[in-house]
Amino acid sequence: MKILSGKTAVVTGGSRGIGRGISLRLAAMGAVVYVNYVSRPEAALETQKLIEDAGGMARIVGFDIADAGQVEAAFKQIIAEAGSIDILVNNAGITRDGLIARMKESDWDAVLATNLKGAFLCAKAVSKTMMKKRWGRIVNITSVVGFSGNAGQVNYAAAKAGLVGLAKSMAREYASRNITVNCVAPGYIRTEMTETLAGDVQERLKSEIPLGSLGEVEDIAGAVAYLVSEDGRYMTGQVLHVNGGMYM
Repeated sequence: MKILSGKTAVVTGGSRGIGRGISLRLAAMGAVVYVNYVSRPEAALETQKLIEDAGGMARIVGFDIADAGQVEAAFKQIIAEAGSIDILVNNAGITRDGLIARMKESDWDAVLATNLKGAFLCAKAVSKTMMKKRWGRIVNITSVVGFSGNAGQVNYAAAKAGLVGLAKSMAREYASRNITVNCVAPGYIRTEMTETLAGDVQERLKSEIPLGSLGEVEDIAGAVAYLVSEDGRYMTGQVLHVNGGMYM
């Protein structure tokens, strides 16, 4: 029996990159995975096909996690279909990089709205069904730059650091209902985005990593899999750093 059989998972930003890897892993563990996307339905459909071709179950659901009305409607729809939501992975995120002296207020607002407020809205939307069931797993995907900082990413780093405070506070609120809330903090991971970087840029990134290579999406998916399984049942309010030693 697959260890997540009978469970329903929602992965925001689940159609590409790290989100796709997490969706594939949770489906392989037996969960029915709702793959969220906002702008590229074709990528979500591709992820769904990959899951189903491997024998898993997936649904796709398009909504903007920064929009409270869309989040509420989407989660009501999922709960109506599935009966409950057992696992939430807050993975969706955007970047609007720039030095703080030149950063537009709109770029700050956009990143905080999606990367931090979006996680709050989704966690709030699943709270009642998880508390009623007295079981739940919430994982926020933060980032190494939320701990180390990064020039040109004050908005992104602030939002990712905020996800940690959000998780720790939720962990305290939900613990009595057997709901755990944790974070996974990736370092540089090989995705479509990093693959487009010039060779010399990739080599510079690798030089900053003690293990000497970029991580794979499966490395992050494995950390999430641990936290949502019974092996991770006694962990809450914690951060798993998966960065090849880049931040210690």
